[in-house]
Amino acid sequence: MEDFLLFAVVGFLAQAVDGALGMAYGVISSTVLLAFGVPPAQASASAHAAELFTTAASGSAHLYHRNIDWKLFRRLIPFGVGGGMIGAFVLTWFEGDQVKPFVTAYLAIIGSWLLYRSFHRIPTKPVRLRIVAPLGAAAGFLDAAGGGGWGPVATTGLLGAGGQPRFVIGTVNASEFLIALSVSVSFLAAIAIGHWEIGDGIYAYLTSVAGLILGGVLAAPLAGWMVKTLPEKMLLRLVGSLITLLAGYQTLELTGLL
Repeated sequence: MEDFLLFAVVGFLAQAVDGALGMAYGVISSTVLLAFGVPPAQASASAHAAELFTTAASGSAHLYHRNIDWKLFRRLIPFGVGGGMIGAFVLTWFEGDQVKPFVTAYLAIIGSWLLYRSFHRIPTKPVRLRIVAPLGAAAGFLDAAGGGGWGPVATTGLLGAGGQPRFVIGTVNASEFLIALSVSVSFLAAIAIGHWEIGDGIYAYLTSVAGLILGGVLAAPLAGWMVKTLPEKMLLRLVGSLITLLAGYQTLELTGLL
């Protein structure tokens, strides 16, 4: 019961930040799962399973508040889905101990990038179409391989390219449901063809995943409102600090210092 409540709080806070910034639910959820000893592939699969519920609720909120750029949505989705499916199969190809250092390093880089972005002004101008395709593919791939990354990579990339924050965040949030769905289907396909064995231990994480889902769904309706009201820089610094600290904790564990 304690684990369930803990992960419900984590899910709520992660989705609250994700709803306001278009990033962080998957990264925070995966990082916390990794910190609790969940193998990388199972952490990513668990985070994406939870995201199927939270992104549907969050996307609906952004739809209600008219925060979605449908032209950008249609161009972003195909590349994000393709990159996510490839990333899922790459992650399940290797043993967890081999992948974990790379995943931890990736999360540390993402956290540092968020902190960097929080201290720099984000310009507003039309995003060039040639940027959307590679950015979507890279974001989808890293999202599956790292258990989170669609929001941090896609949102920061689009904002850095000059996208208007309200519509970039709303569009990335709304598209995340399809990314999570494609990655989850890829993990299921990997199991079906014998490419990945999840083992009996996966059932030990169901309580944690249920907590992430409950907390995330409760926070998701706030997404459309938060993107208009909460200070972006403050939340960027908070989530960047949290991810960097948790990745640092994982690094200390990997080096045997903890």
